Amino acid sequence: MKLLVAAPRGFCAGVDRAIEIVEKCLQKYGKPVYVRHAIVHNKYVVESLEKKGAVFVNELSECPKDRPVVFSAHGVAKSVFYEAEDRNLQYVDATCPLVTKVHIEANRYHKLGYQIIMIGHKNHPETTGTMGQLPDGEVLLVENVKDVGIIKPRNEEKLAYITQTTLSVDDTSEIANALLSRFPSIVAPHKEDICYATTNRQNAVKKISPLIDGLLVVGSTNSSNSKRLVEVGKKAGCRYSQLIDNVYDIDWRSISGSKSIGLTAGASAPDILINQVIEEFKKRYKATIEFIEITKEDIHFKIPNSIRN
Repeated sequence: MKLLVAAPRGFCAGVDRAIEIVEKCLQKYGKPVYVRHAIVHNKYVVESLEKKGAVFVNELSECPKDRPVVFSAHGVAKSVFYEAEDRNLQYVDATCPLVTKVHIEANRYHKLGYQIIMIGHKNHPETTGTMGQLPDGEVLLVENVKDVGIIKPRNEEKLAYITQTTLSVDDTSEIANALLSRFPSIVAPHKEDICYATTNRQNAVKKISPLIDGLLVVGSTNSSNSKRLVEVGKKAGCRYSQLIDNVYDIDWRSISGSKSIGLTAGASAPDILINQVIEEFKKRYKATIEFIEITKEDIHFKIPNSIRN
C-alpha cells in the first residue's frame, strides 16, 4: 500500500502561538493557569496542557481572581473582556491574529454604518466571538445558501459580509455568490477571511484526491477546519474520507484492499499524532510513504510582550 501524506498539514501559526502563550504563562506565573474554552480544538493538545497545569473552564466565573486566564485562539466577544476587567482578572489574549483581523474588519464596517452578514457555523466559538464584537442585531449569521434567501437586513443597500476563518473555501464561495446575487451592493472583504492554513490544507487534499482510494484526516470532532477537510475529500471523489482523533480510530477494514490512502491533519493536530499513523501504516503494510507538498508555510505570529521574556 502507498500512503500519500499531504503538505501543508497539522499545526498552523495561530495554533502554535496559542499553545506557546499557555506554556509561557505557566512558566511565568506557575500553575494553575486558567484557560477559557479549549485553547485550540484538539483533545490531545488540551490534555497535554492540563498535565502541565492548565485548567480549562467554560466561563470566567469559574476563574479565581488571583490566577491568570488565557482566552482561546478562536477569539471572544467584547463582553468577555469587559467581564475580566470588571473582576480585575489578569488575562492574556491568545486570539489568532487572523481572527482578530476579521474582528477589526467587522468594527470598521460597523463604524461606516454597515450591517454585517457573517458566513459561519452557529455556536462555533469563533463565530460567537466575532458576532460578539458588535451590538445585538448588527451581525446576521448565514450558514448556507438557504439562509441567504431568508435573512432580513434593515437596509439592503448598506451591507458588508465577513466569514469564519475555518470554512470550506468552495462552500463559502457558493454562499458569497448567493449574497452578491441577492444584494448586489454588498461589500466583500478586502482580502478573503478564510485563513491561509485552512486554504492550503484544503488545496493539498484536492491535489492528492485523484491519486488515492481513501483519505484519513487527523483531527478532533470539534475542529471545524478538520471536518472541512473530510468534506473536501468526499467532494473530490474519495470513496472513503474519515476523521480520526488518533491512530486508534482508524477503521482498518474500511481501507483494506486500497492501493493508496491519503493522510492529512487539521490545523490544530500535532505532529506526534500524524507520525503515529505513518508508523502504523509502515508496520501493517510495509507501506511506501510519499509526501506531496503544494506550498511551504513560514508564517510566525509573535506572542504578547507581557509574557515574551
